[in-house]
This record gives sequence, structure tokens and C-alpha cells, in this order.
Amino acid sequence: MTRLLLVEDEFLIALTLESDLKESGYAVVGIAVSADEAERLAARERPDLVIMDIRLVGARDGIAAAHAIFAQTGIRCIFATAHADAQSKARAQGAAPLGWLQKPYGRDTLIATVESALKMLG
Repeated sequence: MTRLLLVEDEFLIALTLESDLKESGYAVVGIAVSADEAERLAARERPDLVIMDIRLVGARDGIAAAHAIFAQTGIRCIFATAHADAQSKARAQGAAPLGWLQKPYGRDTLIATVESALKMLG
């Protein structure tokens, strides 16, 4: 079963994501609300893929967390954000993202993006 880590600081969005993913047959290994928590969970749980919000609680954002996770573990992410501007996308490239989810998005878009990312992973 594919293991996913969710990084989302909005509680209701995180619960909806978790529910949609579990109903689609994925295992959610954790939900992080900050960059530091995301890095700790990724190192401990070794998910196949991270769904990463850009704006997070704390001083560091999701792009910084994605860079650190990719550098430390090789785990890649899908960015989920309302802020998918060119500057953010350029900053994110070093983390080798596998996709972008533009908020708000629906369940079908979420699952299609996850499936596409997993195909890229092989």
C-alpha cells in the first residue's frame, strides 16, 4: 500500500485530505503542521510521497521543508497551495516536485495528481 505524509496546517483541510486518500486506498502515515514536524515524520515514517502545503505554521515554509526532506531522504512531494506563483515554483524546483495542486481542489484532482506522481516515481 502506498504511504503518504500530509503537511497541512489547516485542520479541516487535513482531515478531508486524509479521508479522501484513505477512501482511495492510500495509507496516511501522518499529518504535520510545520516544516520541522514534516521533516521528523518523513525521516521516521519514510512515506512514498509527501503532499506539502507551502504556507505552514512557524518560520519555515513548505518549500524549505520539501528541500530538506528531499536532501535528507530523497522523498519527493506534490505541492498543494493557493500560492503557486512563478516565484514559488522556481524556489521549489530544487525539491524536484512531482506535481502541483492549486487550492481549492477536489477529490478527483487530488487522486489524479497523486496517481500521476506515483507513475513518475516508477
